[in-house]
Amino acid sequence: MSRRLSHAHWGAFEANLKDGRIVSVSPFGHDSHPSALMQSVPSAVHAASRVAQPMVREGYLLRGPGDLSRRRGAEPFVPVSWEEALQLVSQQLRSVKEEHGNKAIFGGSYGWSSAGRINHARTLVHRFLYGFGGCVDQVTNYSWGAAAVLLPHIVGGIEAVAGPVTDWPSIITNTKLMVLFGGAAEKNMLVTTGGAGNHESPGWLKQARDAGVEFVSISPLKRDCSDWVGAEWLPIRPGADTALMLAFAHTLIVNERVDRAFLDKYTVGYERFRDYVLGMADGKPKSPAWAASLTGIDADRIAGLALRMADARTMLSATWSLQRADHGEQPYWALIALAAMLGQVGLPGGGFGFGYGSINGMGTPRRPTSSPAMESGRNPLGLAIPVARMADLLLQPGATIPFNGKTITFPHIKLVYWAGGNPFHHHQDINRLVEAWDRPETIIVHEIWWTATARQADIVLPATTTYERDDIGASPRDRFMLAMPQLIEPVGQARNDYDIFSDLAGRLGFQEHFTEGRDIRGWIEYAYDLCRSRARTQNVDLPEFDKFWKDGFVEMPAPDEEFVLFGDFRADPIAHPLRTPSGRIEIFSETIAGFGYENCPGHPVWLPPKEWHSAKAAERFPLHLISNQPPTRLHSQLDDAKLSRESKVAGREPILINSIDAAARTIENGDTVRVFNDRGACLAGALLSSDVMEGVVQLASGAWYHPEAYATPGSLDLHGNPNVLTRDEGTSFLGQAPSAQSALVEVEKFTGERGPGNFEMPEVKQSQ
Repeated sequence: MSRRLSHAHWGAFEANLKDGRIVSVSPFGHDSHPSALMQSVPSAVHAASRVAQPMVREGYLLRGPGDLSRRRGAEPFVPVSWEEALQLVSQQLRSVKEEHGNKAIFGGSYGWSSAGRINHARTLVHRFLYGFGGCVDQVTNYSWGAAAVLLPHIVGGIEAVAGPVTDWPSIITNTKLMVLFGGAAEKNMLVTTGGAGNHESPGWLKQARDAGVEFVSISPLKRDCSDWVGAEWLPIRPGADTALMLAFAHTLIVNERVDRAFLDKYTVGYERFRDYVLGMADGKPKSPAWAASLTGIDADRIAGLALRMADARTMLSATWSLQRADHGEQPYWALIALAAMLGQVGLPGGGFGFGYGSINGMGTPRRPTSSPAMESGRNPLGLAIPVARMADLLLQPGATIPFNGKTITFPHIKLVYWAGGNPFHHHQDINRLVEAWDRPETIIVHEIWWTATARQADIVLPATTTYERDDIGASPRDRFMLAMPQLIEPVGQARNDYDIFSDLAGRLGFQEHFTEGRDIRGWIEYAYDLCRSRARTQNVDLPEFDKFWKDGFVEMPAPDEEFVLFGDFRADPIAHPLRTPSGRIEIFSETIAGFGYENCPGHPVWLPPKEWHSAKAAERFPLHLISNQPPTRLHSQLDDAKLSRESKVAGREPILINSIDAAARTIENGDTVRVFNDRGACLAGALLSSDVMEGVVQLASGAWYHPEAYATPGSLDLHGNPNVLTRDEGTSFLGQAPSAQSALVEVEKFTGERGPGNFEMPEVKQSQ
């Protein structure tokens, strides 16, 4: 047996190899808090659900894009040779371009794909399609899409949500109170894009606790903050965080605890926001008593916490998930306004920062060096949609949507090319997506496993996993960079994405443009050397490539000083203005107000979600669904593997339900339940708990979508995918981001005979 180092989004590990297989894994020696997810690697790599060779849907193979029945997901697949598959792909790309132009090609790719930064599927599909003349692209993201659009208007950039944020040493030394809207779940701290050599976030959180920092976790779920943190839990009704923040602001105003000197020097628009909070605009003061009925939190408790914030050095934070909701821009904007009123923005351990509990590495001290990366190039078409408006794009050619002050017109998509990610995990209202997915004439997918995306494609090209090719793993939130040498030979007929695209580019006449004369190893060395050169500007000396590759990893030195978000701005707002129109924090934004969006006016406001406990729909669907990230996989990755399978209840995804809500429905622990609303239904396994507040259920995202009948919108999902239930509607006209957390459902005990579904390959029919 041999051992080799490798890397994944859930961390570095040593793979134990025998007879060409990964048989087990061991933690990386430098990881202080290794993730258990690595234990799923062997079963995932060698799963029966691997796509073994190129496949074409039978109807498409017989009738091509003229196959109007398009029974995607329901028809058998026919295995073909790589030569035949690539010829078919290149032929369809050329045909669509010649007949409809590049605007008819959607370069779909979203998800974390590989931890490797060079064999990165999303980058490669864009590089390929850009070289082919362009495609319809995607902007923003599902993780923090509303924030990506809002924050540049308010604070001049996305650093407050993407990093770097005020680092943990500054918090440990200076912070007295840390208020966590959405908590800080340890499970989230065990993954990060590009991987982690050391999962430092849990350790930093423990050091802060030991240093005496007081934590308050405001969430419908108690387990959003581990018991060992010792946080005070404030259960809040989902969707009501903005109301709570406005009530905090009201308390500061009426008790004269607002830092007017800070507001006058560093912000614009406070007076208009103050008048709104005091009710001068609508006759409704946003007082703690007003917020109590909306949030479910006692008014005295609201006022008391606001005054505690004013009495101590306070760090305000919110999870990324908080803005994945109807009007998701509002809680982030309100939190920034609240932090400005406290006057601690730019002070060590004070102010605000988003995502401390959303991903590993937020707040980890690190020099601002870049990571190695493949280059995607520029899209000649210059056309992109907000990522969460994908179904709208496919369903409504010619329609327009407002987005961040502009108007986007959807082109008519004839061909979808998807590599990396699983839209039948990320996207909301899957039944609507099934309908949209039926519209393009051709869907081409690179996939490792028979996910729903692969099963509902026309042409499926088997791709290698991270462990079947060379690469480099690195993250801007981690101080380690790791070599990722190929561990095993490709499984079945799987090929590297780069090699697939290089072959296709050759058939379409632009291979030299795509490869620039490099094979994948050449790109790895080129990207590393470029990163090494840039690192020198930050006084970081990286070893030459051959030494790095031999040693297996390099650890970046820690920075010399603590980092404080907006510290330079605080010290001198004239010399270091924000990249906003005013150069200051915009509590009121003339730009956003000028867009005229009723669902996102010029300052933070309370706008009731379309679906929440007080909505009309709650009469029929009284439970609020929280579809958060799972602890046993990364999004939908590894659902077919060891840890996720072991977590299932009766073979289905577990749903957390309050014991009182369960008793009212005669549901017992371990029962199979049907979760439903007007958009769809799924089966899940009930777990009763007092860790979720009454009126709320929690069903993690990422269970592989497995309907009773593929290609039939509305079909019962057997695995427990919450996105058959979530709303596919933008947060607002500003961000057009996903609003997954604003969904109402009902739950009932299921007494049918449905099986739990499976992860196996679809029916395969040999060609005649």
